[in-house]
Formats: sequence, structure tokens, C-alpha cells
Amino acid sequence: MPFGTEGEEDGIGLALSGGGYRAMLFHLGVLRRLNEIGLLSQVARISSVSGGSLTAGRLATAWKKLDFQDGVAANFDREVAEPILRFSRRLVDVPAAVIGLLPFIGPGDVAGFFYRSLAGTATLQDLPDTPRFVFNSAHLASGTSWRFSKPYMGSYRVGLIPNPRTKVTTAMAASAAFPPVLSPMILRPKPDEFEQVEGADLYPNEGLRKLVALADGGVYDNLGLETLSGRYNTLLVSDASGGLAVKPGSYALPPLQLMRVLDTATEQARALRRRNLKPWSQAKAGRRYAFWGTITDVSEYPAPSPFPVHPDWRFEMAAIRTRLNRFGDEERERLVNWGYLVSDVALRSFIALDAQAPAALPFPRYDFASPPKASRSTIAGPA
Repeated sequence: MPFGTEGEEDGIGLALSGGGYRAMLFHLGVLRRLNEIGLLSQVARISSVSGGSLTAGRLATAWKKLDFQDGVAANFDREVAEPILRFSRRLVDVPAAVIGLLPFIGPGDVAGFFYRSLAGTATLQDLPDTPRFVFNSAHLASGTSWRFSKPYMGSYRVGLIPNPRTKVTTAMAASAAFPPVLSPMILRPKPDEFEQVEGADLYPNEGLRKLVALADGGVYDNLGLETLSGRYNTLLVSDASGGLAVKPGSYALPPLQLMRVLDTATEQARALRRRNLKPWSQAKAGRRYAFWGTITDVSEYPAPSPFPVHPDWRFEMAAIRTRLNRFGDEERERLVNWGYLVSDVALRSFIALDAQAPAALPFPRYDFASPPKASRSTIAGPA
């Protein structure tokens, strides 16, 4: 669905992309910087995908505990950052995949069990009204987006379930159900729970309302932009996807070729959504956006970087694995620092023009002044 204008209002929409633990930690650094400059409290909607939904799930369930004073939550680290940092030490993908092979247990259910340390037993009805949290998944039967939120969940072609009491951990697991290891996430709602809305041409097919098979939201929209399009005149887009790596080879083996084709198609779809941002912002007065990513070159932004950055670090950060397995201290803290740094430069360039540059990184022992130990500049794709 292209960017539109229907129902657009003054407000800030924040998109958190997919990318496994890499995305979860990168976006944590972004949220920390948004909180420091008072923008987090002003966000109207947070749309998340896959690894971004792990970060958003913690923020969503902790939101009512955040103590905002003059727009800044003084207890952000305790309520949001520390649980996410602890969680990044856990191995999730392997046990979820293995246990999920057992009858009547799916990998998504197992992953949802792990996510309880982030979101507890909260349901979508326990989330705040503002900001609106939207967890995006892909509905495999219709090839459309399936959205989880407090007012409703569903797909526009199948119908919507109003005021769902689905657990937040289920929404997180569905959004991060990376195929084929962690997917599908199976929901079995009652058909009469759905409401037939405009455009729900598949509503008469009761089977689609009895069994809902979902996969990673990145299958449909890895940036999580669609739910923000046409709604707000300010968009903040955090992309931890990293780009397409350059991998030489003949690709004679069909499985390798198929995976490369899928990766290429996914990257091109993501690039198209990124390229839509500029014409969208130019089409109507008052619109503005800021985009940043793991592969961001901070030297290309109008606002100067507050800290020295060797150019190879963006490739190093973009090449970090996206698995849901144990991250070491350096990986974890560098990713938080990188999300914090690149979002700061983008925000001070286009949104918070009067914001003061930060005095220090969240984890000062890991800066970006010197080159990384092993440069990966030849294997990361373009921004």
C-alpha cells in the first residue's frame, strides 16, 4: 500500500525494523536517545517488526511505569533498558525450533514463553492508549499484514477482532516468527470474533477465521512503515536490517540460489519503502522524517557526530548476526551505542534541531574512533 494522505494528522510515528537481537539492541539505543531529548513521550504510534517488536514489547508493557518528568522518563534504564540487556544473554532460537517440533507445540509458542521475561503476562488490553503500539506480522494465507494492537488485531482482507485479549508475548512471537525456524505462529480464534470490515473480501471463508498462520512481519514489511503511512506528518524510521551482504559464489546449489533470490527480493522491497520517504515528505507542506540505520554514514548528515567515528564501523555493525542467541558484552553495548549515536545525528539534523549533542555514549568503554579489528567494508550492501 503506497504512502497516502487519508486521515493524516500532526503527530509522530516511530517505525522499528526487524533484525533479531541486533535490531532489539540497536533500537534500545534509539529509544534511549529519544527519551533523553523528550521525543519518546511525544510519539503517537510505535510500529514494530520482528526484532523491533522485542524492544517494543518491553517498552509497551513498561510504559505505564515510566515516570515522565518534563517529557523524560528518569527510570527508563530500570524499566526498559536493563530487562532488554538481560534478555539478550538468552538463547531462544535453537530451543524454540527444537521444542517446537513436538506435536501440538509450535516454535512461536515456545518463543512466546521466553518473551515472558520481557512482557510478562500482559495482554494487548493492558497496553496504553497512547502511544498506540502495533506489532506487525505476515498473514501467510492472504499475503497481507496481520496487525496486533489494543483496539484490534487482524488482516484487512480477513476481518478484524476488536479489543483482543491476546498476550503481548504472542504478538511479539508472531512478529518475530522468522521462517522456517521460528514460524509459523498458529492462532485459533473463534470465527465469530471477527468483524467484517470494508475490504474484507476473504471474510466469508470461515476457515481463514478458524486457523491463522503467521510469519515474521519482515516477510511483508521489514520497516514497519505501512501502519504509519497516511497517519502522521512526522515519521521516525529506525532500520536495523543491515542491507544485503555481498556473497561471491556460483549459487549452483538450488537451496543456496533460492535463499539468495529471497534475500534479494526482500532487500529490494525494503529499499523501495525507504525511497518512498523522500517523495512522501515533499508532496505536502509540514511533513518531515528522519531515517537512520545500522549502515548509516554519520558524516553524510547535516548535524555533526558528537563523537569521532571511523567509517568502517557502519559495516561492522550492519554485519552483526541477527540470531536470537547469546550476545557478548561488547556486541550488546556497541549495538546500543550505535543506535544511540546514529539516531542522535539524524534527529538533530531533521527533527530536534535545537537538541544538544550528547556528552557521552551509553557505554563509553566502547567508542567508534578507532577502526574495528577486522574491516567488513567489502561485504555489506549499500544503505
